[in-house]
Amino acid sequence: MLNRKIQTVLGLMSGTSLDGVDAAVLKTDGVEIHGFGKTSYRAYTGFERETLHAALGCWPGDDKVAAASRVVETAHAEVMAGFDGIDLAGFHGQTLAHDPAKGRTHQAGSGAVLAALAGYPVVWDFRTADMVAGGQGAPLAPFFHFALARWIKAQAPLVFLNLGGVGNLTWVDPTMPLPEAEGALLAFDTGPANAPLDDLCKVRLGCAQDAEGRIAATGIPDMQAVAAYLNEAYFFAPPPKSLDRAAPELAARVAGLPTADALATVSEAVAGTVARGFDHLPGTPAQVLVCGGGRHNTDLMRRLAAHLPCAVVPVEAAGLDGDMIEAQAFAYLAMRVTYGLPTSCQMTTGVATPVVGGQISHP
Repeated sequence: MLNRKIQTVLGLMSGTSLDGVDAAVLKTDGVEIHGFGKTSYRAYTGFERETLHAALGCWPGDDKVAAASRVVETAHAEVMAGFDGIDLAGFHGQTLAHDPAKGRTHQAGSGAVLAALAGYPVVWDFRTADMVAGGQGAPLAPFFHFALARWIKAQAPLVFLNLGGVGNLTWVDPTMPLPEAEGALLAFDTGPANAPLDDLCKVRLGCAQDAEGRIAATGIPDMQAVAAYLNEAYFFAPPPKSLDRAAPELAARVAGLPTADALATVSEAVAGTVARGFDHLPGTPAQVLVCGGGRHNTDLMRRLAAHLPCAVVPVEAAGLDGDMIEAQAFAYLAMRVTYGLPTSCQMTTGVATPVVGGQISHP
């Protein structure tokens, strides 16, 4: 442990929004952040997105999973080829199914395949060890959020809110000595975020998303439907807790509404789930730093600001790259796995004792 070196690590993330692969370089020793490097993004093609979408909810052994894995490996290999001087990579893979109630999760793509192609070690399969030990297997970015809070020299508790396909938040107290220390972190999935909005746009409008929430901003939310949705048992369950992309079901509740009203209703419900999440926090944070694609949704950000009791700003306000935080997180976690440092703990995934997740594949 005394010989930890600062290494150049490439983080690779393909989220539940199914939009593409984020890649980001991080300089780290697995404890502190020592600098940020080059980033890249490779969008999935329409065919690739359809292939991945068709495999959602499927488990290994299904032909759809094999096709999805080929897409994931091809796209990631292309991205990795654009980086030089990499010591190690952290590869998340594409989540196709996540079922914490049954202790199972599946991310498509093989780190062994990518290590052979790239010529350097790849850390992957980050979630399984946590779930085997009784954890939820998610969220996994909180340990990196703790390091980020230190990097930006935060002096008071704050929240990182990631709005990807699924929303998740991390309460961070940067005054604590370690991320696994009692009171340092509290993390959980808040509920669906971009996924139901994007799915509505795909089905009804034939487009990938409601850019900046412009259509939702013209609609009138069905507050009765929102209230009924926020009564789902999940939102009252104590954290840590995590969700699959499609649960709790939201799209069916707006099926009979005009498109603008349906999008407005879903946006209001998403903001409401985050507010419900705040009921579980140990106190009011100094601010909420929003990352992920949802921070570009002006309508959703406005609704969040109306619901939450503190400032809600994109992470760029703190000098961070909101598009790349999850990719950077898996670079950081890869370094921690290499040095045998925990990647999750009781207050992030519910696991009884801190766990070192991930396996390392060498070329």
